[in-house]
Amino acid sequence: MKEQEKPLTHRLHYWGNTPEEDYYKLQGITGSKSFYTSPRGLKLFTRSWLPLSSTPPRALICMVHGYGNDISWTFQATSIFLAQKGFACFALDLEGHGQSQGLRAFVPSVDLVVRDCLSFFNFVKQDPLFRGLPSFLYGESMGGAICLLIHLADPKGFDGAVLVAPMCKISDKVRPSWPIPQVLTFVAKFFPTLPIVPAADLLYKSVKVDEKKIIAEMNPMRYRGKPRLGTVVELMGVTEYLSKRLPDVSLPFIVLHGSADVVTDPNVSRDLYEEAKSEDKSIKIYDGMMHSLLFGETDENIEIVRLDILTWLNDRCRGRVE
Repeated sequence: MKEQEKPLTHRLHYWGNTPEEDYYKLQGITGSKSFYTSPRGLKLFTRSWLPLSSTPPRALICMVHGYGNDISWTFQATSIFLAQKGFACFALDLEGHGQSQGLRAFVPSVDLVVRDCLSFFNFVKQDPLFRGLPSFLYGESMGGAICLLIHLADPKGFDGAVLVAPMCKISDKVRPSWPIPQVLTFVAKFFPTLPIVPAADLLYKSVKVDEKKIIAEMNPMRYRGKPRLGTVVELMGVTEYLSKRLPDVSLPFIVLHGSADVVTDPNVSRDLYEEAKSEDKSIKIYDGMMHSLLFGETDENIEIVRLDILTWLNDRCRGRVE
């Protein structure tokens, strides 16, 4: 084993073994975690990452993770970066993910998940510390689709969205071919929680850098089983619905996608950009980059994507100074 690989063998966090509070302090931010009970009584794990500065945050970023992921491992890298740049970031583990209630990786209703997210984000917005701040949605993969659904449920609720490889459609390269979807839909009516859908581990199709595959794999909360029937049918239905609602998207957004993404289809991000009626819309397609744009790529590539997100957010924060 190479010397530089040794620290990868035992990690309490994606960054290593430094305690959370100490690490956040070293990064110049403050972090907190708690549980939020949604209106339907679901106990959801939440986190915040806030700037240490005494000046008010530049904006509120309401963040949604992807399928099988959670907010306590590599997802934090972007939250920490944005907090360092003056943004107040909040996120929650979705139902059945991370430390939130629910059967692991089972999403029986995306509509209910959308309501959970909207309820939590509106709760955060009511905090006197954040009243009057611009608020932006941020979503990765399935989280990007959920952000669009949040927008469609509350069209005036947010000032914009950052959509990273959004799952507006499941790529044909990982989507089961006919007749499997039809069979799955039928069987799911009777056995929705069965984890039997044939699928490759998306981590290895998402992360480019080998060392980062090791770190991502070490996430203790990562779901490693086969997708559950009900979840797959629900996600297929949601992406079908979203692809028809793209012309109704009206909020400012930037969509970012890798051209080599085989998990979600960059062409659908192009469709979103073309079809959305938003007057303020941007798209970035990164040549050769894969699905995990903000962790799985080389550090140089990650910096490119981060800078594009930061520039877009800064330009829309109503002249607030850092």
